[in-house]
Amino acid sequence: MLICIPQLLSKAQVADIRTLIDAADWVDGRETAGAQSAKAKKNTQLPAGSPQGIEAQKIISAELGSHPLFLAAALPLKVFPPLFNRYSVGDRFGAHVDNAIRSGPTTRIRTDLSATLFLTEAEDYDGGELLIETQFGAQEVKLEAGDMVLYPSSSLHRVTEVTRGARVSSFFWLQSMVRDDGERSLLFDMDQSIQTLASERGHEDGEVIRLTGVYHNLIRRWADA
Repeated sequence: MLICIPQLLSKAQVADIRTLIDAADWVDGRETAGAQSAKAKKNTQLPAGSPQGIEAQKIISAELGSHPLFLAAALPLKVFPPLFNRYSVGDRFGAHVDNAIRSGPTTRIRTDLSATLFLTEAEDYDGGELLIETQFGAQEVKLEAGDMVLYPSSSLHRVTEVTRGARVSSFFWLQSMVRDDGERSLLFDMDQSIQTLASERGHEDGEVIRLTGVYHNLIRRWADA
């Protein structure tokens, strides 16, 4: 399942993050790439322990923890601390699949979902599209600053070469309570239908209560906690 989450961050929050990270020291992005990905990767990123990056992570993590669409789509169990990358003119990231396991000083997760949170307005750079292979062909993603895309970490994906300006974004991975993408997609669709039905009939409607029970029983069957 590929899902775009609009306005995860406000424009003011994006500006605050950019003020923090633009003043920091950036390093070669291949430092966090696996052996295969390193051969295809050309960009820069903030070191994991960067003080500016840690402050920016706090802003993003706070929003992730309270955003209903993200929580419904991801059903997160563990979230890897967000990292930050920058693609300047000539930078790109060839086709690759993210590593199955990501480890940090305090976190070790299975990567079920990957996320890219855009921190540059789309009109401020050319190129830099995120291309994600799906069963329906390659999906091109280029969102406004503050918007985020979630997609299966098992997907083959790449970032096209930037030809004008610079594309700055945050990226991270998460382990979902529901490992299987198909089961997670069914739960998301059911959750969205329940929310729509509840807004029309009210939360005390008998069918809303019944479907909510089915949803939670499926969570009970499929989820790790």
